[in-house]
Amino acid sequence: MSLKQVPLHHIHQQSGAKIVPFAGFEMPVRYSSDLDEHNTVRNAVGIFDVSHMGEFILKGEGALDLIQRVSANDASTLFDGKVQYSYLPNGRGGIVDDLLVYRISEVEYMLVVNASNIEKDWNWISEHNTQGVDMVNISDGMCLFAVQGPLAAKALESLTPADLEMTYYTFEKTDFAGYANVIVSATGYTGAGGFEIYVSNHQAEGVWNAIMEAGKPYGIKPIGLGARDTLRLEMGYNLYGNDITDETSPLEAGLGWVTKFTHDFIDADRLKQQKEQGVERKLVGFEMIDRGIPRGHYELTDADGTKIGEVTSGTQSPTLGKGIGLGYVPVAFSKLGSELFVKVRDKLLKAQVVKLPFVKK
Repeated sequence: MSLKQVPLHHIHQQSGAKIVPFAGFEMPVRYSSDLDEHNTVRNAVGIFDVSHMGEFILKGEGALDLIQRVSANDASTLFDGKVQYSYLPNGRGGIVDDLLVYRISEVEYMLVVNASNIEKDWNWISEHNTQGVDMVNISDGMCLFAVQGPLAAKALESLTPADLEMTYYTFEKTDFAGYANVIVSATGYTGAGGFEIYVSNHQAEGVWNAIMEAGKPYGIKPIGLGARDTLRLEMGYNLYGNDITDETSPLEAGLGWVTKFTHDFIDADRLKQQKEQGVERKLVGFEMIDRGIPRGHYELTDADGTKIGEVTSGTQSPTLGKGIGLGYVPVAFSKLGSELFVKVRDKLLKAQVVKLPFVKK
């Protein structure tokens, strides 16, 4: 299958980005170094081109009912301009995808889904659209820029009349860099604060250049997927395909907080039963005590070297200067302070279960 390119591919090439295949796209993984880019976002401001993400518009009287049926969180609590984190249960106790639900109006919503799952999610939601809700996949026509870091609001304030002291998980349709009807939201996947800018493809280059120019006094830099991964992992945020999959239970993954039994949804009965009975394993965060970097699929063991699980995401934390990771372990090993071992090249390196996020805001 040939890889897609984001509309600003040429700009990333001109900026010296290393381009790699990711989720069916050619994506910039880094421009300088992962460490430099990570620290830029933690301490100042960076811009990610995450236009590979998918966006669907659901419109009509039955839009909310459809969202309620296919997603576990309760979208009836949303109001115009509010965003919600949720997931799509797969009917077998696993997860089709995690997503964001934007309420544009009482009868119009935007769903933001992971790039690797665009087609899968579209087919899954379409299959359950029995009420004739108007569904439009706008993914190919949209660009998405994430401007992240403590100086993000300062860097953007000259470009928009919107009040950038936005409440977390809200959005506004506003003028931005001379363009109308741009969605500016505050959801964030880095824990460093900031905004997401949704624009149509023809506006993308103008908006990107305006952000780079306005951000110059604040040291803005383009940031690749490498730093995106270390930033989200320091916050303990799940990545679909690593920490949550079609095979993982949302309750084991710690998504009980967005599993609302106030409405009927796919797998509600199964998950309610699982909640009552208790799960057998849990996704935990752990920090290395011994020196070493945990990587995805490395074995997690007990003190005797018996395998008890595996690392789903792991890295060297640039902020903490030590190895951190996520992984599923039996409940007996999930308590804070529990000792785990990571098998690295036949060596057992000691780690400890810690409270998430790894880096406190």
